[in-house]
Amino acid sequence: MKSPADPVRDYLSAVEREASALPADRRQELLGDLAEHIEVTRAERPDAPIGAVLTELGDPRTIAATALAEAGGPAAAAPAGSGAGAGAPARRGKVHPLVPLLMLTLPFAVAAALTSIPVAQFSSTLFRVIGAVLLCTSVHWTSGQKIIGVLLTAVLPTTAITIWAMSSADSLGDTTADVANLATIALLAATATWLWRVRRA
Repeated sequence: MKSPADPVRDYLSAVEREASALPADRRQELLGDLAEHIEVTRAERPDAPIGAVLTELGDPRTIAATALAEAGGPAAAAPAGSGAGAGAPARRGKVHPLVPLLMLTLPFAVAAALTSIPVAQFSSTLFRVIGAVLLCTSVHWTSGQKIIGVLLTAVLPTTAITIWAMSSADSLGDTTADVANLATIALLAATATWLWRVRRA
């Protein structure tokens, strides 16, 4: 009977095989980072099935291709069938994970403080759209985390603002608007903090 550690060993072995073109020290560093991430995730979520933890990390071939691209390895090292996107994670990986989080939160706070300046509202929307795109194309989060992040930092606040502007709620006064803005800022800050905590190195 296999021990509970077998899936982790198999997963790390698969990554090591796929990343065989990496220099030995970089390959060991990658495996060490993955092993540490698995340990931390299992400590934080002891009830989570190990299969789900490994799925969140991603396919070993994709991880190896990303590491090879970041190390300046040949494009041919990318897994078959991955297409032009195989080299993309290296470009996306150059964007610090803090950048999309700041772009999704700070512009709204600035726009809320400068409601009388139309260009502030436009700039806020533009920056938040760019932040959402950077979040979706980042290598630091899983697909599920990206979906939740975009829903809570972009879709939900924008929908609420649109409904607010189109309804009679806008006539309830500045105090109600301030409370709504503070609640939205709190949601954005909480979501950004969560995304920062669950990001991958």
